[in-house]
Amino acid sequence: MTAARRRTPSRRAVIGTLAAFACVEATGVRAEDATRAPTVDLPKPGARDLCPVCGMFVAKYPLWVATLKWKDGALAHFDGAKDLFKYLGDLPRWAPGRTRDEVAAVGVTAYYEGEQIDAYRAAYVLGSDVYGPMGHEAVPHATRADAEEFLKDHAGRRVVGPADLTVALMRALDEGRFE
Repeated sequence: MTAARRRTPSRRAVIGTLAAFACVEATGVRAEDATRAPTVDLPKPGARDLCPVCGMFVAKYPLWVATLKWKDGALAHFDGAKDLFKYLGDLPRWAPGRTRDEVAAVGVTAYYEGEQIDAYRAAYVLGSDVYGPMGHEAVPHATRADAEEFLKDHAGRRVVGPADLTVALMRALDEGRFE
């Protein structure tokens, strides 16, 4: 019977392990998580909830749902970030009498995780080959790194923040323009 041979880890395994430890801060929080859009706990749309911008049934598109909750508890569900930002950018048209000060929370569905994240902390990819229910979409991501990866994988044009998602840009997306 031969003695058990001790197996030494491969160079790739050692480097991979060291790289993993390099990503951990002293607090135990990964650097990426520090800039990650936090999840939000918002109600899911019901089967009859309509997007106030386009009139589509929102629940049919769970991977694209965006939700706005007002401080009085009222909800508005959208079939994508594009319609959400059209709505927020023109409240007098879509929600007469309401102001941004009355908004309690706004969530969008992160593309990779499928969970609701804070719409104001997300990164968005424009001009990709992934279409939402209404065509070209501002595709939400929990981190900038996720957005950059998606941009490469899906022929995106650019990554933007929520402040860049103006009504004019959302209308341009409808027309297939991304700049």
